[in-house]
Amino acid sequence: MKIRESEEMYLETIFLLQKRMGAVRSVDVAEELDYSRPSVSRAMGLLSQKEYIQIDKGGVISLTPTGEARAEEIYERHEVITKFLIDLGADTEMAEDNACRIEHVISAELFALLKRHLDERKK
Repeated sequence: MKIRESEEMYLETIFLLQKRMGAVRSVDVAEELDYSRPSVSRAMGLLSQKEYIQIDKGGVISLTPTGEARAEEIYERHEVITKFLIDLGADTEMAEDNACRIEHVISAELFALLKRHLDERKK
C-alpha cells in the first residue's frame, strides 16, 4: 500500500517530536505542523488503523515498529537530500525547505543514486 505525502509528514513529525520531547500528543503534532486539531485527530485515527502508531488512554502517541521504520526512512531521505542540496550550493534554509518537499516524491532509484553520490564524495 502506497503511503500518501501527508501521512509521511505526520510520521516524520511524530518521529522528530518523540526524539525531542519523549511523549507526543496530537496537540503537539498540530502545533508543530500548524494544522488544526481536528485534522490531526483524523490523521492519527488513520495512522492507527494502518498500524503505524498506537495511542494510549492518556493520548500519548507512539510509533509501532512498522511506523518507526517508515519514519526513519522518510527522515533519512530528508537528511540525504538536504546534504545533497547543500553540496550543490544551496544555503541550509533553502536546502531544508526543498528537501521537505522532494523527500515525498523522489523515486527509490533516484534516492539511491543521490545517496551513493554523497557516499562516494566522502571517500
